[in-house]
Amino acid sequence: MSPKGAEMTNLRKNWFRISAIGLPLALVGGGIVVAQIDGPKRGIAPIASAGDFEVTGVSVNVVGDNAFEARKKGWEQAQRIAWAALWRKTHNEAGAGLSDSTLDGITAAIVVEQEQIGPRRYVAKLGVLFDRARAGQLLGVSSVARRSAPLMLLPVTYSAGAPTVFEQRTSWQRSWAKFRTADSTIDYVRPSGAGGESLLLNAGQAERRSRIWWRTILDQFGAADVIIPIARIERQWPGGPVIGRFSARYGPDNKFLGAFTLRTSNSAGIPAMMDQAVLRMDQLFQSALSSGRLRADASLVLEPDVVEGEDLESEVEDTAALNETGTPLQEPAAPSLDDVVKSIVPESQLPSAPQPRP
Repeated sequence: MSPKGAEMTNLRKNWFRISAIGLPLALVGGGIVVAQIDGPKRGIAPIASAGDFEVTGVSVNVVGDNAFEARKKGWEQAQRIAWAALWRKTHNEAGAGLSDSTLDGITAAIVVEQEQIGPRRYVAKLGVLFDRARAGQLLGVSSVARRSAPLMLLPVTYSAGAPTVFEQRTSWQRSWAKFRTADSTIDYVRPSGAGGESLLLNAGQAERRSRIWWRTILDQFGAADVIIPIARIERQWPGGPVIGRFSARYGPDNKFLGAFTLRTSNSAGIPAMMDQAVLRMDQLFQSALSSGRLRADASLVLEPDVVEGEDLESEVEDTAALNETGTPLQEPAAPSLDDVVKSIVPESQLPSAPQPRP
């Protein structure tokens, strides 16, 4: 074999070796990127965006001829208890009850929190949703309320020292997803964390100060500013008490609004603790809004271009002066060189024009 042929053979062998190594690496790298974007169990879409009145934690314990009859009686009893609680919450006094047929007409849904069904007994903890339009007329509540500017929600969870937002599903995010925002004066914008949102919205984003970067992100979600509820989970020992430290922050400068602490006996009580924390966090945000501390950052609004001094001078020069009748005045023509010389040197001393030679 000639030297040139041997060289070509070596090049082919090297090319096949590079391909054998590089192709799997490229496939693995591409898989990592795809897994970061489309990974399983990433984010939770808001499941409670309706404006219905909600009453939760209604306990019932009834007996019927059979399991179906007992469950029906339990739901009807839950509607009566929930309506009484809603009226008392709205008017601070006990009101007259409604018939079961009327309650069926204004009830939007029954949420089963816990239930035990026996042959003739029904024991459960339920939630009742009343339609806002129909129930609001009976309650005498107006549906128009003053609300804040749209605020994007960025729930951050610290567990074992690691911050998480949408990288994986957490109890803190789940509680915010099922929180009903209709009765709040805060206009929440709740991202779901789907697709590339988990890469764009992370715990490090809360530490950014660039207004241009924040404006770009907020425009994508139709929000005017950002609120950052933070939950820090501290487990005392495996299977032991869990302490939750919650703080409320807002804005691109991560300003502090308030904090509180909750405690549960074990890890099984974390979801209920998160639900309670969301309610208290919403009250904290509403209080800050009413006191004027929670306001959209003016620096996030794009400022108009500053007019330079030269532009102002050119505009003044281009604007023609107007006389009393409103017609533009004609500016005098610029003097010629001869007129300038005549105004300085007397006419008698002006040199005479040269005469042609005979």
